[in-house]
Parts: sequence; C-alpha cells; structure tokens
Amino acid sequence: MTDRAFIAQLDGYGLTTAEICYYLPDHPSLLQLFAWQEYDAAPDFPVLFDFLDHWRREIEAEIQSVRIAHDKLIGPAEWRSVDEVISWKE
Repeated sequence: MTDRAFIAQLDGYGLTTAEICYYLPDHPSLLQLFAWQEYDAAPDFPVLFDFLDHWRREIEAEIQSVRIAHDKLIGPAEWRSVDEVISWKE
C-alpha cells in the first residue's frame, strides 16, 4: 500500500503548516496558538481553508491571525559541479 502523503506530493501538494493565533470570547486578552499541519496545494490552500471554515462554524474561538508556511517536498534532484579534486593522504 502506498503512503497517502507520498501520493499527495505526486499530485502537486506540499507540506503546509499553519500557526493559528486565537482567543476565546470569555478571555479576549489571552492569545493562544494552535499548530496545524497537512498536505495542501499552494497558493489556494483548499485543505487549510476548509479547516478554517470548520473552525469558524464549530469552535467557539475567534481567530486573530493565521501564519502559513509551505514547502513542496518532491522536486527535481539538485546537483552542482565541483571543479576541485580533494586528495586524502594518511
């Protein structure tokens, strides 16, 4: 069986991390953080926005800000030419 995350990456998804800063209505001066991580497609982030819609409907907490980091993990191999030879003498 193939890993779901690997299949998502082949479909163009990358690892997305969101830092959600929120407060509860009865404690508006106390900001709290929630870290969320899932495979999502930048720049539209449909999975993240579905989660945020769920949050707004079901959770009694007001979102103050959301910070997003995204990295596409699968890409072409990187290499560089080396113009030097290192000799090792013992």
